Amino acid sequence: MGLYNKYILPKVIDWTCKQKPNRRQREKVIPLATGNVLEIGIGSGLNLPVYNGDIVNHLTAIDPSKEIWNKNSIDTNNLKFEFEFIEAFAENIPKDNNCFDTVVITYTLCTIPDLNKAFDEIRRVLKPNGRLIFCEHGKAPDKAIQKWQNIVNPLWKRLGGGCNLNRDIPKIIKGNGFKMNELETMYIPGWKPASFNYWGTAKQV
Repeated sequence: MGLYNKYILPKVIDWTCKQKPNRRQREKVIPLATGNVLEIGIGSGLNLPVYNGDIVNHLTAIDPSKEIWNKNSIDTNNLKFEFEFIEAFAENIPKDNNCFDTVVITYTLCTIPDLNKAFDEIRRVLKPNGRLIFCEHGKAPDKAIQKWQNIVNPLWKRLGGGCNLNRDIPKIIKGNGFKMNELETMYIPGWKPASFNYWGTAKQV
């Protein structure tokens, strides 16, 4: 899977994330980010144009895939805020404690191997009064769709770079030291096992 992960998968992920339904979902939450921001799993930088430069001071973006980041087409020197990209995993964020006002994570929780460790890191780098902003796909509410998610997930995960169809996003967030401020859900257009979305904001308990 080495050549596939390096050359083909980045193109597939980038194409999928560029589709209008996914883009519209991200546009609902990204403008909420303020202050010193960390984006986990920036991919090819599709969220960059959506940030509100009037309320964001600095954006640190991490992603373990330099191949996907290299597909970025935005000149980061022209952003209204300071920007830094770091090749890193969510389970090991190379930043100091309590240094971010906002942590942003979109369509990334589905792929993180060690969610507990990742959230330990998120809580560590997020200020006590900071905010987690998220937009994710995950476990559907309908039993029939859940069944298909569970059946397809092993193959989907293998072909999708570790992406899981059936993660319970609110349960994961609330089970890792956060309480929901806002939470909305819906099926977005697309194949139903991969299209049930959760989005909103959360703060540390």
